[in-house]
Amino acid sequence: MWRTAVGAAAVYLLFLVAWGFNYRRVPLERKLRYDSRDVTPAAARDAARLATSRLNMLFGDAHAEPPQATPIDPVLAAAFARATKELGASGTTVPGRPKWTVLDLYFRPAGVAGMTDPWFLETLVESDLLAVERPFVIAHEWSHLAGFADEGEANFAGWLTCLRAGATAQYSGWLFLFGELVNSVPRADRAPLMASLDAGPRGDLRAIAARLARDVQPAVSAAGWRVYDQYLKANRVEAGAASYAQVVRLVLGTRVGLSADESALPAR
Repeated sequence: MWRTAVGAAAVYLLFLVAWGFNYRRVPLERKLRYDSRDVTPAAARDAARLATSRLNMLFGDAHAEPPQATPIDPVLAAAFARATKELGASGTTVPGRPKWTVLDLYFRPAGVAGMTDPWFLETLVESDLLAVERPFVIAHEWSHLAGFADEGEANFAGWLTCLRAGATAQYSGWLFLFGELVNSVPRADRAPLMASLDAGPRGDLRAIAARLARDVQPAVSAAGWRVYDQYLKANRVEAGAASYAQVVRLVLGTRVGLSADESALPAR
């Protein structure tokens, strides 16, 4: 029992040094020019309309780009370096090579798109992701490597990374944010927003829904998210798994990506 306790303590200390202290960082809401008064249903509806416009505009170019020839997309990596610097990340983060692992046997039924290994800091992605999903998922996981442990902040940094990259990545970022925004507006506004999408983006959303319906096992997913929710709360993320949706508050409260003025980015 003594050896087990010592071993568990050593593993926990290694976790803190490699990753866990990132949960103690100053939140982005306190580092950026963030105004909670801008977080309103009307602002979410306007942002969702902008997202539909961007998706309709980017669809053709995104699907025309050739497949990525190298394990790490150099354009996405350069965009990641720029975005994390704008958000005040210290030092230079080396992007991890996206890889599949045996954990894919769990990722798919649990509905987990990706993960950053907290001990070896590897970027793990689900093997069945669609091409339009991969850039954002990779950018999200890279954002964890840059120290954005909070899931909402990693979503925000990942989305900003995609906006700084090529057409496929931009499309992937807006496709992600559209889903978050649609869930944030009143139910009566959702159908008109979906109707404003062209056939191409609607088809991609249906393909993502079909992938999830094919792969995800509800019982496995529910159990996995309950455990992760408790893990996040134990590490001072009060919203738990719901912190993923905090990206909407950051986008609306900073107005980043919603206009030509991105003055919210420099740290206070």
